[in-house]
Amino acid sequence: MVARDPSAELMRLVNGYRVSQAIHVVATLGVADLLKAGPRSADDLAVSTNSHPRTLYRVLRALAAVGVFREEADQRFSLARMGRSLCSDAERPVGPYATFVGRQHHWQAWGALLHSTRTGENAFHHVHGKGVWEYLATHPEEGAIFGSGMTGNSRGVAERIMSAYNFSPFRRVVDVAGGQGALLAAILAAHPTMRGVLFDRPEVVAKAGPVLEAAGIADRCEVVGGSFFDAAPEGADAYLLKYILHDWDDPASVAILAACRRACRPEGKLLVMERIVGPPNEGPETKISDLIEPAWAILRPAPGRTGIIPVKPANSSKCTQAGSITCWSLPVGRSARVTSSPLCLLRRGSAWSGSLKWVPACQ
Repeated sequence: MVARDPSAELMRLVNGYRVSQAIHVVATLGVADLLKAGPRSADDLAVSTNSHPRTLYRVLRALAAVGVFREEADQRFSLARMGRSLCSDAERPVGPYATFVGRQHHWQAWGALLHSTRTGENAFHHVHGKGVWEYLATHPEEGAIFGSGMTGNSRGVAERIMSAYNFSPFRRVVDVAGGQGALLAAILAAHPTMRGVLFDRPEVVAKAGPVLEAAGIADRCEVVGGSFFDAAPEGADAYLLKYILHDWDDPASVAILAACRRACRPEGKLLVMERIVGPPNEGPETKISDLIEPAWAILRPAPGRTGIIPVKPANSSKCTQAGSITCWSLPVGRSARVTSSPLCLLRRGSAWSGSLKWVPACQ
């Protein structure tokens, strides 16, 4: 076995942004969908996408070299297995997310990572003069692209989440900050007697119709616009929070959880789904994702979530794994108290100075 040249490996990582931007280009142009019927030349694809033929050829050639496409002997291109994930009808579509991450406002914030590293300041705010949610709210086109990217992500993880947790006991489920409804739609489609409520900002849920209709569950899903800091839709026996609490500091997280608790039925459950940073030298996916804190959103400017240890407190919660996602089922009926840090159950552990440890949600 030939040993890898560490300098070459490092150079591959250094140039990773070039591959990312090339994938963004073909995702934005819809190239993968154009190749579903069979191989096509760059000249032909350039006509269909209103692109420069020679430049498009170079982009496709580079992506063929890393396994996204295949370059045939006649310089035509076809879909490789990886590239099929860029198709709009892929089971786990990556195209919408690739379109989003290559947008100018996104990668400009990553360009200010050095500024955040030196100062601890919000890179996105430093570049754009406002926080990410305010920016998306005032740039509807970018907000729509972001929403589509998150919908694609949810479709990708929904199967893993449903395999990790049994949703069948629930009659009514609220997806808090559920975006365009991809996760909730998948859950409702798998449970024909269940009803759901999709809850998010009004401008977000306004775009949920096609997702719910495509899943065939629109007649069982109520769509509600509002703020999760104020109140959540009442009367459900399960409330979902997927990839939400990591965006917010402790006081904001407690406010979100308190709103869910007030709305929840006495015997209800709060289902929290998050990626948790793992031990040293392991889990690159979650640790690279965690760089979003200083570079892009930094909506939780103080604590972060490093050093969190998932445990299973007796008689109070259930912890399961869905790939890199950790799922907690927490009883949050009206008798539960929201007491301190995020999830109502984070406290500093004596054996883990400066870190956080999972403890029971109900006291």
